[in-house]
Amino acid sequence: MLPDNRKKIIMDELSIKGKVEILELVDLLDVSAMTIRRDLDELEKNKKLIRTHGGAALPQVIGREQLFEQNLSETDLRKKEIAKIAVTLVQDGMSVLLDSGTTTLEIAKILKVRCNLTIVTNDIKIATELTNSKLEVILLGGKVQTEDGVIVGSFAENMLENMFVDILFLSADAVDAVHGVTSASFEKASIKRAMLHISEAVYLIVDAHKFGKKAFSKIADFDSITGIITDSTISKEEEDIFQRKSTLLKGETKERDIIKDQ
Repeated sequence: MLPDNRKKIIMDELSIKGKVEILELVDLLDVSAMTIRRDLDELEKNKKLIRTHGGAALPQVIGREQLFEQNLSETDLRKKEIAKIAVTLVQDGMSVLLDSGTTTLEIAKILKVRCNLTIVTNDIKIATELTNSKLEVILLGGKVQTEDGVIVGSFAENMLENMFVDILFLSADAVDAVHGVTSASFEKASIKRAMLHISEAVYLIVDAHKFGKKAFSKIADFDSITGIITDSTISKEEEDIFQRKSTLLKGETKERDIIKDQ
């Protein structure tokens, strides 16, 4: 097969998959790995692709992955801001209910070095994180949503009816000044409502980008919430709106800024 024909097939594969591996091209084109590497090198010189470890990718695919990794890193920092504030509210001897979610997982990572706490959760990842800690950990039973390891359903809700906790860290998909706190999932909203009923204090933990939005299923109005904990990227407009709804705890790079409701 002529080199130009091989390169056309390689680019056709890239246009479909975004990425290709040298070994799969060897099988597809029935040539040596050295020949494939030479073709990829020439295509890279012509700015048609970018060489990767063991293969190649379209430039736009690499750009998307780098942007995703950057966004993921920034998101992690915001969740850590929120978690650092949340754990200051947890005192020795408390029973703590950690709702499912990546931010509550960050809270668990900090609390795992503590002792004399009881942690209740419906998130398998959180329970796993707390394995080998000195905490008492209670994992609710019931239906497992296999895509994220979250436990929902009537069995879990019935377990909650027999408990009472000092503090709940509640997650949500959206928070709106008019429609309140909402979730994209009816089942998750249902178990979150059950959590609210057994909790002395309720702190809503949400990334700033969730404000001003509403999702499918209602969880609660603001009169059921003790306080809201968010990150430092919240806009001034949203800060003004939601500090009138509840006590607002806002993360900062170096220190937290606590804004009392007025």
